[in-house]
Amino acid sequence: MDGFGIFLTNYKNNKTIQLPVNPAELKLKYEGDDKSQTVVNLGEINQLGNLKLVDITIESAFPLTETTYIAVDELQEPDYYIDFIKKIQKAKGHMQVVVANTKISLPMTVESFEYGFEDGYDEEYKYTLELKQYREFEATKISKSKKKKKKSKKGKKRISPPKKFGVGSSVVVNGRLYMDSNGNGPGAYEKNAQRKVINIATGHKYPICVGINGSARGWVRKSDVKKA
Repeated sequence: MDGFGIFLTNYKNNKTIQLPVNPAELKLKYEGDDKSQTVVNLGEINQLGNLKLVDITIESAFPLTETTYIAVDELQEPDYYIDFIKKIQKAKGHMQVVVANTKISLPMTVESFEYGFEDGYDEEYKYTLELKQYREFEATKISKSKKKKKKSKKGKKRISPPKKFGVGSSVVVNGRLYMDSNGNGPGAYEKNAQRKVINIATGHKYPICVGINGSARGWVRKSDVKKA
């Protein structure tokens, strides 16, 4: 497929669909969690906060028959797209949203999904899909009891653990970039490129999403990435 297109990939089963009709507009909202406070003898100040989760709203349609404005080569029944989105939402899962030929590539959850007929026209479903950025996290259990540190025996050197990396790590990339973690849309090659890890899709063929300044450049094999 050439040109603009929106692809959704279910992280649980690695299945990808393309939305059949491109929306009239697509905007990403980046907002900081800033707070205003009043300081004595200074007045109101702005306390800078972390970046909030990114929101995307997609308003488009699922046609029942092929039309001149569809973006896919092979149109599926509306239930095909509706069931795909509802299954992710019901399973409390998340998806990778990729906009072809752009730097937009984000893991997202389904915040809300509304669809139906409008103006008495039953030849297509109108829908509004609200998505919110997904961030992986791990809960760390803090133990109150103090454990004695084991002392290493003299004469034996500890083996250094392998260098690990995660989301946000600085890495060096040597490999081909792809549009998504399934290997769709092969792109340029990276050679000794200094990048940041934007996202990790465990269990996928190309599980590491790398980029620059928070903007994704593409997905690569794990073997193509080394910690900088």
